[in-house]
Amino acid sequence: QVQLVESGGGSVQAGGSLRLSCAASGGTMSSYAMAWFRQFSGEARTFVAIINASGTTTYYSDSVRDRFTITRDNSKNILYLQMNNLQPEDTAVYYCAAKTGAFASVAASSHDFWGQGTQVTVST
Repeated sequence: QVQLVESGGGSVQAGGSLRLSCAASGGTMSSYAMAWFRQFSGEARTFVAIINASGTTTYYSDSVRDRFTITRDNSKNILYLQMNNLQPEDTAVYYCAAKTGAFASVAASSHDFWGQGTQVTVST
C-alpha cells in the first residue's frame, strides 16, 4: 500500500557524485526494510544496498561498497543512496524497493513495493 518515487538520477562524469532519493507515501516507511536495486541494459535486476527498518544495519554489493552509502530518514519517509566516485559501469536504472518487516534482504523477489526507477549515466 506504500507508493515509492525515485528522483535524483542524471548524467555525470566518472569520479562524480549523485544522491538518489526515494519518497514513500501511503504508508509508514519505518514499517519496511528498504533497498536499492539497479538494472543494467539487457540484464536482470540486482541489489545495490539494503537497510533494515530502523536504519541500524546496512549491506552493500561488493561492486559499490566504500563508494555508495544507503541511509533513511523515517521521519520524512525518504530513503537515500549517496553515490560517490561513480564509474561508467555504474550506468543503470536504479530502483528503490520496500519489504514488509524489519529485516532487509538482497532478493528482489522478497520486496513488495517498487518505485518507477531513475536513470543514472556515467561517462568518461
